[in-house]
Amino acid sequence: MRVLCLFSLLLLHLPLRAAEWFPLEAQVDGRSASYRPLMQASKPWRICALLPHGMDRYWWGVAWGLHEEARRQGVQLGVYEAGGYQYPDMQRAQLTRCIQLAADAYVVAAINTQGLCDEIALLHRDGVPVIDLVNRIDCPGISARSQVDFADMAKAALAYIQRHSGGRAVRVGWLPGPQDAGWVADAERGLQAALKGGSVTLVSGGYGPVDRSTQAVLVRQLLAREPELDYILGNAEAAAFAAQLVRSGGSRYRAQVVSLYATERILESIRDGGILAAPTDSPVIQARVAIDLAVRALEGKQSPVRVSPLIEVIDQANLKRFDFGRLMPPSGHWMIRQELPE
Repeated sequence: MRVLCLFSLLLLHLPLRAAEWFPLEAQVDGRSASYRPLMQASKPWRICALLPHGMDRYWWGVAWGLHEEARRQGVQLGVYEAGGYQYPDMQRAQLTRCIQLAADAYVVAAINTQGLCDEIALLHRDGVPVIDLVNRIDCPGISARSQVDFADMAKAALAYIQRHSGGRAVRVGWLPGPQDAGWVADAERGLQAALKGGSVTLVSGGYGPVDRSTQAVLVRQLLAREPELDYILGNAEAAAFAAQLVRSGGSRYRAQVVSLYATERILESIRDGGILAAPTDSPVIQARVAIDLAVRALEGKQSPVRVSPLIEVIDQANLKRFDFGRLMPPSGHWMIRQELPE
């Protein structure tokens, strides 16, 4: 109920129309630029979107952004989620299904970096656009990318911890998520670069799918081994559970919590003081950009290779000023799953 109450309050700050997401200040092919999507597609192209799962509000936001931009541009959309990072075969089967349905273009948030390379190579051979969304795909044949580098997300989170600690030597528990996911590898690359010559010691808490039950086990195990950690940095499910566990543990734990990325549950915990901060990669906006990149590719329009919304670190000081429409769907909209129209 508290999440829903916060959700309702946050909606007061949401944009009222989908068109209001642009112009977008972003990194476009590595340069700061103002990004504007096409106003409308020339025909109702059929686009297949593949997501790793729909279990948390991050991917609810992605699905909402895909749906809204497809509606705004007048294209048809199928949205498929595989059920979790432990189900790469399901995502491959869903891709096969969309190929059978002869989708015009694909937007893919991949479970792992190379699991769909064979299918993407065939699509590329046939001139079918494939847009890499959020997670990073390491396959030839990608047309464009709507993606924020999670190395930069991790660096932003670690920089917040370093500022908060005043530069003193601290030990940080690290709970990234699924080991084979591209965004996890990117986050770890960013952390390793940021840790060089610093006063932060990283303590691994292990890998696992980003469902609450798996992450709860990892958090408990980490704190059982390392009860005197100064901070915990982790995926949203790990961070949310860690904040609850630390708060309920009284003086048993001293760790303060930072999330690697933001969801509405993380924002509630920031408001209540359970979590210090979280960077956001604006998943709703990434999804909207991905649809636009797909339409551009289909219509032969000029298109960047990579578009990255700017990272913003959210804490109690700026929570009320943040545009929540970049992060989550409006009240009453949950995970969107829909078959691609034939």
